[in-house]
Amino acid sequence: MLWIEKYRPKKFSDIKGQDEVLEHLKGFASSSKLPHLLLFGPHGTGKSCALECLARGIYGDHSNENLTIIESGALFRHGRSWLENEDRFSHLYRKEESVLSNFKRIVRWYASMKPFNTEFKIIAFEESHMLPFDAQAALRRIMEKYSTTCRFVFMTQQQTSIIPAIASRCLPLFFRPLSDEEIISVLRHLPAGTELSDGPVSEEELEFIAGSAKGDCRKAVTYLQLYHIKEGDLDLAEISGSETRLIAQSLFSSLKDCNFPKAKETAEMLMIDYGLSGSEVVEEISKVAKREYNDMRIAIALADADIRLCHAGNEFVQVNAALSRIISEVFF
Repeated sequence: MLWIEKYRPKKFSDIKGQDEVLEHLKGFASSSKLPHLLLFGPHGTGKSCALECLARGIYGDHSNENLTIIESGALFRHGRSWLENEDRFSHLYRKEESVLSNFKRIVRWYASMKPFNTEFKIIAFEESHMLPFDAQAALRRIMEKYSTTCRFVFMTQQQTSIIPAIASRCLPLFFRPLSDEEIISVLRHLPAGTELSDGPVSEEELEFIAGSAKGDCRKAVTYLQLYHIKEGDLDLAEISGSETRLIAQSLFSSLKDCNFPKAKETAEMLMIDYGLSGSEVVEEISKVAKREYNDMRIAIALADADIRLCHAGNEFVQVNAALSRIISEVFF
C-alpha cells in the first residue's frame, strides 16, 4: 500500500506547516458555518487532506454523504473517456453531449441534492485550474442558485486561474510549501519509515529526501517509501529530475538572448500546461542558472520573487517581474 494513502492525515493536528490556514478551518468546523473556499498552493501541501478533515469536523460520520469531490483535471484532460469509466457519473453521462454539458449536469445534480442531516453540503473541485472559462462561468451561476444548501470549494495551485466572478465569492486560503525541517519532522514520525534492515536512515539522507521534494510532503513520503523498498539503494537525484528541467533550460536561453516574450511564454507554459506553481518555476530556473550562469544578481532576483510568492503574491506577475529583472540587470 502506498504510504501517502496509508499515513494520510486524518485530523487537523496531523497536517504540518499550515497553522494559520488550519486555524480558520478549525473555526469553521467547530461552528458548522462555512463560506465558499479557494484553497491554493503547490502540490503536497495539505489542501485535499485539510478539506477532508474539515468535512469530518462539520459532518462527523456523515462526511462521505455530504462531501462530493470532482476531479476537474482528469475530467477536462481526458474528457468523454474519463466520464465513460467513472461509475459515480454513469447515470448522468450523456454520450451525445459535450464534456462541458455533461460537467454542468453533474454539478447541478449534486448541488441540487438535499444535504444529509445538515444545513449544507460541500462540492469540491480538485485541480480547478483545469476548469475552462465556460465551465467556470457556468459554475458561477450554479453557485448563485444553490448557495443556501451547498458550499463550493476550489483547490488549485494557481489562484489566478480562477475567474474573478468566482474568486470574489470565495475566501482564499494559501497553503505554503513546507520547509525541509517540517518535511523531515513528518518523515521521522512515519511508523518504521526511517528504519532499514541495516539501521536507521541517516539525518543526511532525510535532509536529501526533503530537499529533493521541494516543499511537497507527498513527494517526500513517496521518495522515502522507495528508499525503504530499495533498502537505501536508490538514486533520488535521478528520480527527482524531470522534463520540466529541459524546458527551464530553454527559458534560460531566452533570458540570455534578452527575449522576454519567449521567456514569458515558456514560464506560462510551465505553470499552465505542466501545472508547476510559481515557486516551482523559480526553483527550476535557479537550478539551471547555477549550472549555466552562476551570477549573484540572478540569485537575488529569484530569491525576491520566491519571497513574494510565499506571501501569496500573484504567480504570473511575480515570475514575469523576475524574468524582466534578470534580463535588464544581467543580460541587457
